Amino acid sequence: MKLHFFSFLLPMLLLNFFAEAARLKDIASIRGVRENQLIGYGIVVGLKGTGDGKNEFTSKSMARLLDKLGVKLDSAEVQSKNVAAVVVTATLPAFAKAGNPLDITVSAIGDSGSLQGGTLLQTPLRAGNEQVFAVAQGTVVISGDGGKDVHTTSGRIPNGAIIEKDVQSDFSSRKMFRLTLHNPDFTTAARSVLTINRELGGQYASAKDAGTIDIVTPFGYENKGVELLATIESIQINPDSRAVVIINEKSGTVVIGDKVKISKVAVSHNGISVKVGDSKGKGKGGDEKIALIEGASVGDLVQNLNKVGITPKDLITLLQAIKAAGALHGELEVL
Repeated sequence: MKLHFFSFLLPMLLLNFFAEAARLKDIASIRGVRENQLIGYGIVVGLKGTGDGKNEFTSKSMARLLDKLGVKLDSAEVQSKNVAAVVVTATLPAFAKAGNPLDITVSAIGDSGSLQGGTLLQTPLRAGNEQVFAVAQGTVVISGDGGKDVHTTSGRIPNGAIIEKDVQSDFSSRKMFRLTLHNPDFTTAARSVLTINRELGGQYASAKDAGTIDIVTPFGYENKGVELLATIESIQINPDSRAVVIINEKSGTVVIGDKVKISKVAVSHNGISVKVGDSKGKGKGGDEKIALIEGASVGDLVQNLNKVGITPKDLITLLQAIKAAGALHGELEVL
């Protein structure tokens, strides 16, 4: 697939991207190999008067924490501007193992003015099934130079959590694997099946629909699921794509797939005449004349229009008119 990017911001810019064959690992994912989101509720202490103050849930949380540490206090007695309630989030990678570190993000949920310099106290992080997979603790780091645009109520703690539980997955002995295409397409799925079977030397892959490919483990790869997936991931596929033109009117950028063609049509707008077909006649009056052969691509048209200094608004109007006439063979999307 080839994409053309046209920008009408001054100075005018024209870039061509030729998308060659892609590795299967870059256009598909393996079912069961995925990240998981973790979340937890915690307390940040050590703030310099920028904490939550009199927030009830912060006071209750601190009272419960102190109670576990052997200090008996009523929540009404626990009010401090040096403490803030936070939500802690992290992403648990596939095949994560106990003992591995995780980066975490800490975000204030009360009226704290800043988490700068604070320390997150031990916080369990749970997955969607409520199981604890990691525990977080550490000093909050606020990125930036302290300017007014820096969000000081959210920060990160590099390696701030430790994974407590292995993510269970046994790929080595699987009898079947399922691939899911990132952009479902019947042609791409069919090409992938043919290429995988040719690489493995048999009929092991089959497409269930436009986005799903099942692969039966060959005899030679029994109990070698990792090696099989490594082989499949590196297979080169030429993904297909739909014919589409995407226009961003605000930025003046046009993205065009190489499959978008134009049949015979003639249209005139705002001093510009476009004619696609055999005729090489002149435009009306002093119109700028754009003449292309039948079957020309939208990329050819936009290149010619770019030369005469067309504005993004006029370009959108012309393309919409050509599409309305049934001469633009593809989808037209205006952002």
